[in-house]
This record gives sequence, structure tokens and C-alpha cells, in this order.
Amino acid sequence: MKYLYICAAVAALFASTQALAHGGEEHAAPRQFDASKVESTPFGQEGDPKKVSRTIKVGMTDQMRFTPAAITVKKGETVKFVVHNDGQVLHEMVLGTADALKEHAELMKRFPDMEHADANMTHVKPGKAGEIIWQFKKAGEFEFACLQPGHFEAGMVGKVVVK
Repeated sequence: MKYLYICAAVAALFASTQALAHGGEEHAAPRQFDASKVESTPFGQEGDPKKVSRTIKVGMTDQMRFTPAAITVKKGETVKFVVHNDGQVLHEMVLGTADALKEHAELMKRFPDMEHADANMTHVKPGKAGEIIWQFKKAGEFEFACLQPGHFEAGMVGKVVVK
């Protein structure tokens, strides 16, 4: 009986570390909004799903492009991005500043299996969809990109203009 408990504990530990990996697997559970844990960034903050004012569909392809490649939103607006992977390989959409995305892309080249699952990103398997709910709190130009190794360098980048 003791052996059974040890086996179950080891299996649970292994499964939980795999669920957090950045690679081709989907994350274990959908993100739950908690207003007390929202962190402000230079390009906005995680949005409250109850305050979404608009849904924007974004497609991703193996030609390393987003459709649309440019999006305009209003300052203060909470947007739900529904991101569909129309390709055959894993893609992701990560919101950020140009400098932060470039830095993150460099890290991804060195650590392609890096673990992370932040509110400003969604990893999407081929043929599947993911979501980002984001509130844009500051005017300016920001970006979104796929940071899978090689994708950013191939031009898989888009622009968000906040007016």
C-alpha cells in the first residue's frame, strides 16, 4: 500500500511539472481572474472578464504572420483577444512593449522550454484557440508577437495602437 502512495505522488509531481512547461502542451487549467493579484505594466494589465467591451479575433499562421497585424483600441478599454492557430505548429500571442518582447524572444532562444503563463500571453496548439483579456491603461504603441524560437525573428509580430 505504501508503494502505491509513493507511485501516485511521483506521478502527480511529474504531471504537474509537465503542465507548466512552455512547450507543446496546453496549460493545466484556465486562468482565473483575481483583481487582488492584477499587476500593472507599461502596456496595461490583466482585464476583468466582466468588463470586456470588445472581442477581437486574431489568426496565426505558419507563414509567421498574425491577422490582423495591427489593432487599434481605446485607452481604458478591456479587450478579449480570441487567438486561433491556423497553422500546423505551436504558436503564441504575447502582448508587450517592443523592448520587452525582443528581450523575451532572446531568452526563448536560449531556453525554449522556459516555464511561464502570464495574463498577457496565450500558447495555442495547431487548430485550437486561446484567449487573452487585457485592459489597455496607457496611450501609445505596443506590440504582440509569437516568441516560439525563430518565429519572432521571422516577423511574427503585430502592433497595438492605444488612443
